[in-house]
Amino acid sequence: MQNTIEKKQIEIIEKLSRHPLVFGAVFSVSKDNETDFSYAVGNMKTDTAYYIASINKFMISALALRLIRQGKLSFASRIAEFLTVEEMKGLHTYQGVDYSQQIVIEHLLANRSGLPGYLIDKQKTGQVAMKELEKGIDQQWTIQKVIDTLKTMQAHFPPGAPNRAKYIDTNHHLLSLILERMLGRPFHEILQPVLIDLGMTSTIVCGKVQPLFAPIYCKKEKIEIPQFMASTGIDIISTAGDQLKFLKAFFKGYFYPQEKLRELEKWHPIFFPFQYGVGIQKFRLPKLLTLFQPIPKMIGHSGSTGAVAFYIPDQELFITGTINQLAAPRLIFQTMIKLAKA
Repeated sequence: MQNTIEKKQIEIIEKLSRHPLVFGAVFSVSKDNETDFSYAVGNMKTDTAYYIASINKFMISALALRLIRQGKLSFASRIAEFLTVEEMKGLHTYQGVDYSQQIVIEHLLANRSGLPGYLIDKQKTGQVAMKELEKGIDQQWTIQKVIDTLKTMQAHFPPGAPNRAKYIDTNHHLLSLILERMLGRPFHEILQPVLIDLGMTSTIVCGKVQPLFAPIYCKKEKIEIPQFMASTGIDIISTAGDQLKFLKAFFKGYFYPQEKLRELEKWHPIFFPFQYGVGIQKFRLPKLLTLFQPIPKMIGHSGSTGAVAFYIPDQELFITGTINQLAAPRLIFQTMIKLAKA
């Protein structure tokens, strides 16, 4: 039976590899209490390292949730407790009112702060940093530059406004700064004991010297942004196998009590077909778009480079991997659904 399932999964991944925008892909799939399955095609192997992009938000959230579990931090803690008066002044301005003092940790975890998106929103100069990065225009984005830039931008809504959420990198960049201030260590040192404990031996936070990893593509062009990846202090290179270890640990209660994980499912729409909870993301297509064939709820996180780390509770199934392609995110989710059905 297991061989039949693996054969179907291999066929699905091999078919994906024939798409003209997929130069390499890797997936790890695990049914709870069963042997893990991994397969790679193109320019990737099962142990090839890749840029996980926004899945780093999931990992930052996990570290914050562990501190909350330990009673060292609270969902209701104001971020003003950890940032300086100068950093806080004018950080969040909406319709001429400074709401900075109202932002709490849960707002950052749930993308409900209303802060501007330093990468995806138009800056005062008229530029959009994400579009430049997708074109391969490399640039540094230190936390100080992020804070300075936010103060020149208009916020989206007051912190915690009812039924409002905005998916942005800003929240987790600030959250990582708060973790550093709390623990007195840079992010990579905070993460390292977790990586050791979980056996994630191939996961590295980018720095001045970056590890080798599979190239990122935007359509048929390679995107190289070493300055950006080194400057944030929170961008991560990992493998599908390591991501599987992290994903399992999260949903088995390593960071936050397993019996309380449902409390994090306070879903708010961000962009179709995603919703965001407290530190976690949900992918679910409506039945109308799936010819009324049920697609199970998938919880975890995705990255803009075509990276995924999702848990499917109904099937006790874990899926991680990437296609390293910015221009066709639908491909990774179509494949993930097929792998789950297999």
